[in-house]
Amino acid sequence: MSTYDFYTTPVERETWDIPAAGATRFNWDYDSGRSRLLDLYQRGKDKQWDATKRIDWELPVDPTNVMGLSDEFCPIYGSRQWDVLSEKERKELALHLGSWLFSQFLHGEQGALTVAARIVESVPDMDSKFYAATQTMDEARHVELYARFLREKIGLYYPINSDLATLLDDALSDSRWDMPYLGMQVLIEGLALAAFGVHRDMATTPLVKQLLAYVMQDEARHVAFGRLALRDYYAGLTAAERADREEFVVEGCYLMRNRFNAREVWERLGFNVAECLEFTENSPVQQAFRTLLFSRIVPCVKDIGLWGPKVQRAYLDLGVLDASKTDLDALMRDDEEIAERVDRQKYAAELAARHAEVDEAITVGAES
Repeated sequence: MSTYDFYTTPVERETWDIPAAGATRFNWDYDSGRSRLLDLYQRGKDKQWDATKRIDWELPVDPTNVMGLSDEFCPIYGSRQWDVLSEKERKELALHLGSWLFSQFLHGEQGALTVAARIVESVPDMDSKFYAATQTMDEARHVELYARFLREKIGLYYPINSDLATLLDDALSDSRWDMPYLGMQVLIEGLALAAFGVHRDMATTPLVKQLLAYVMQDEARHVAFGRLALRDYYAGLTAAERADREEFVVEGCYLMRNRFNAREVWERLGFNVAECLEFTENSPVQQAFRTLLFSRIVPCVKDIGLWGPKVQRAYLDLGVLDASKTDLDALMRDDEEIAERVDRQKYAAELAARHAEVDEAITVGAES
């Protein structure tokens, strides 16, 4: 059966076509390059991994509680809508929320795959082309693993969120080479990285923790790439050019705020959509979640020099201005270490299991 057969809402079987914009750029200087970007390229090569082999796909996942969390973490927990649901309906809701969340992760990664390939084509610097090539491979791996997770562990897909689709369209249809960088590397990837981190840290399902930890190990490099490349370029912008990009950031951040409001789930299950959205908008848990979602974007936007009054007012309105004080380098070091720790724990468990098998075989042999 095709993926199309597992969507909650029918989607067009034709490709979603965004007209190509901008020039394809060749660069004949193969010897120069920024050392930090070339170092990042080397790390990108060193850190390649195989999703088929590194992830323990045999680990079980409950599709009605993908993250392994208590009911309190449901976005509408405590609302009138939640209170009228039966236990069976709550399980169905949990199934749809898990499917919706990982579907958005999947679609976002396909967007990142396409943008990374576009960057290879359009960016003028050879060092950026080198790194974007490694990112393209990373994103292909992420699409592969999220698609497999949804197919084998959940069995249900949601279409792409309209806000995410709008931002992808805006970034890819702009002819300026830096706009896909800004839209994907800073806004979409920054938000996704924060969302991955929140769910990685909360999840108790071992397979989910593996997926998110390993993807985040890659994504930390991707955000660093955007920071390095755009910081240099934006330092030389005119005031009008900077204002234009700041406007794009503001509009993009409001779209990203709406990306995780799960509107599609409330609509699909026939809930009172306005009531659910109002509850999640005012829920302290969801407000804290939204604040965490911008923990990677805000300091990155400040770091690359798009920090005018309009951007700061928008972040104040969104309630995330304090995130500008976040230490991005420390967060990325943690992302690397957590992935390595998951590896160590996984291999230690495998080694213990092998030792147990050997001990059992010795015992059986001695008894016979």
